[in-house]
Amino acid sequence: MKQKISLLPVLFLAALSIFAQEKKLYNPAANANADIEAAIKKAAAENKFVVLQAGGNWCSWCLEFARISKANPQIDSVIKSSFVWYELNYSKENTNLPVLAKYGYPQRFGFPVFIILDSKGQRIHTQNSEYLEDGKRSYDQKKVLNFLQQWTPKAVSGKTYVQ
Repeated sequence: MKQKISLLPVLFLAALSIFAQEKKLYNPAANANADIEAAIKKAAAENKFVVLQAGGNWCSWCLEFARISKANPQIDSVIKSSFVWYELNYSKENTNLPVLAKYGYPQRFGFPVFIILDSKGQRIHTQNSEYLEDGKRSYDQKKVLNFLQQWTPKAVSGKTYVQ
C-alpha cells in the first residue's frame, strides 16, 4: 500500500505537467517574423486574412479567448473559414518588440490585442480586446462573432457591396 500512495504525488505532478503543456498557446522561442510570413503566404493561397493574437501564456484573457473561440461553433467556423491565426508571443522571454513596432505598437491596448493583416501582409485593423469582453471573466460571444465577421475578406471586399 505504501508504494501506491507514494506514486500518487508523482502521478499528480505528471498530470499537471501535461495539462500545463496543453494550455500553452504562445511560443517564446518562435521566430515571429518567419512564422508571420508563412501565415501571410498561407492566407494568400487560401483567400483568407491573418489574425495576430498578441499576448502570452501568462495572460488569462488570452487563454480565455482561445477557449471560447474553440467552444463556440460559430466563432470557430468563422475563424477556420476566413483567417489564418497566429499567437504572437509577448513575454519576458521574448517581447517581440520589433514585430509589434512594425504593426503600430498594438500593445498600447493591452493583451490580448488582435492585428488583422490582409493577404498581402498589410495591417488593416487593430482590435482592442477590451471592447469584446463580457464582465470580468470572459468575452461576449456575440461581440466576438460580430468583430470577426466584420473583418473577413468577404466583408472587407468592395465586390460585396456592388449592386
